[in-house]
Amino acid sequence: MDWIVAPDGNGRALPDVLPSLLGSLGVAGFTDTIGFPECRNAAVLLVDGLGHDLLRDHAEDAPFLASLLTRPPLTAGFPTTTVTSLTSLGTGRCAGEHGIVGYTFAEPSGGLLHPLSWSSRGDRRSLLERWPPEQAQPMSTVFDRAAAAGVDVRTAVPAEFEGSGLTRAAMRGAEFRGQRAFGDLAAEMLVALNADGPALCYGYHGHLDLLGHVHGPGSLPWRLQLTQLDGLVAMLADRLPPGAVLAVIADHGMVEADPATAFDADTDPALREGVRMLGGEARARHVYVEPGALGDVLAAWQERIGDQGLVLTGEQAIDEGWFGPVVVDAVRPRIGDVLAVMRDSEVIRSVAEPGEAALRGQHGSLTAAEQLIPLLVLGG
Repeated sequence: MDWIVAPDGNGRALPDVLPSLLGSLGVAGFTDTIGFPECRNAAVLLVDGLGHDLLRDHAEDAPFLASLLTRPPLTAGFPTTTVTSLTSLGTGRCAGEHGIVGYTFAEPSGGLLHPLSWSSRGDRRSLLERWPPEQAQPMSTVFDRAAAAGVDVRTAVPAEFEGSGLTRAAMRGAEFRGQRAFGDLAAEMLVALNADGPALCYGYHGHLDLLGHVHGPGSLPWRLQLTQLDGLVAMLADRLPPGAVLAVIADHGMVEADPATAFDADTDPALREGVRMLGGEARARHVYVEPGALGDVLAAWQERIGDQGLVLTGEQAIDEGWFGPVVVDAVRPRIGDVLAVMRDSEVIRSVAEPGEAALRGQHGSLTAAEQLIPLLVLGG
C-alpha cells in the first residue's frame, strides 16, 4: 500500500527521543540515535496533534516553528494516537512491548480499556484497582532509568493529570510539576533548563489537538492556536540558557474527516456479523471476533472497506512490525483479531463513541499526515 507509512525502526522514531536526549547529556547507558547537540540540560515539548505536514502546510501561521523544519521528520508509531505515543515516548519502547495498543483495547476481564480515563469503555468504571497501570505496563520508564542515573527528571504537564492511569503507566519516575496555562508550562521548562544539571524536562501542550478535533486541522481556531504556540516556543528560545537543548515534537498528526461519509459499524451488517467487540478509534479499529469467525469477519471487512483502507489480521500487523520489532506474550491478546486502518479522510464510527466519531479532525492510521511528526531542535 503506497499510502502506508510504516513505523520507523532505524532509531528515528518517537521511542528514541528521550534516550537520545539522555545520550546527548552524556548519561551512561543511553545512546543518541537521533543526533542531538551535546548539552548540559535538555527539555522536550510535545505538541499534541502537530503533524509534520500540518506545520509545513501552515508555515505562515507559525514562522518561527517553520524556520526550524531543517531535519527529517520522525515517525510516531502505531497506532497514531495520544495514549500509545505518550507511552512510547515515556518508556522508550513500541506498543508491542509497553502494551498501550490503542485508544481503546481489550482488557483481561473481557471489556475495553479507555486509557485516557483508565476506565471501562462501556460503563466508565475505573480500572485503577482491578487492572493497575503498573500491571498493565510493568516495564520501567525512561524517567525511572534516568532518575536512577542521577538525572533531575521532571514533567510539566496539566495539573489534572497527576496520578492518572496514563501518567502512572507512561511517565512514572519523574517529578510531577502540574501546570495550568502557557505561563507555568514555560516557567517549569525554563527552571529545568537552568538547573545545575544534568536535567531533563518533558512538557506537554494539548490545545492544538483539541481545536483540531473540534474544528478541523487548518481551521481558523486551529491556526490561531498554532500562532500562539509559535510565540511560546519563540519565547523559550529567547530564554534558552547556554548548554541547553530544547526539542519540539508531536505525538501524531491529524486529517480532516467528514462524519457524513463515515462507515457505520453499528448499522452495517457486513461490519457487525461475527464481531464480539470493537475497539481502537475511528481511523484505526481493533476488531475482536466471535470464536471461529475470523475468516468470515476478515473477508467481510475487506470487501466492505475496499480501497478506502487496509484490513488485515492482527497477526499480519504484528508480522509487519506495526507494533514494533517485539510483541510480548502479554500484549498479544490486546490486539484485535482484525485491524482496519483508513486512508484519506475515511472513518469507521460506532454508537459507543458518539462524540469521538463526530469530530472534524481524526488520527490513528498510518498515512503520512498522521505518522510523520516534526523534530525541531534549539540550542546546544
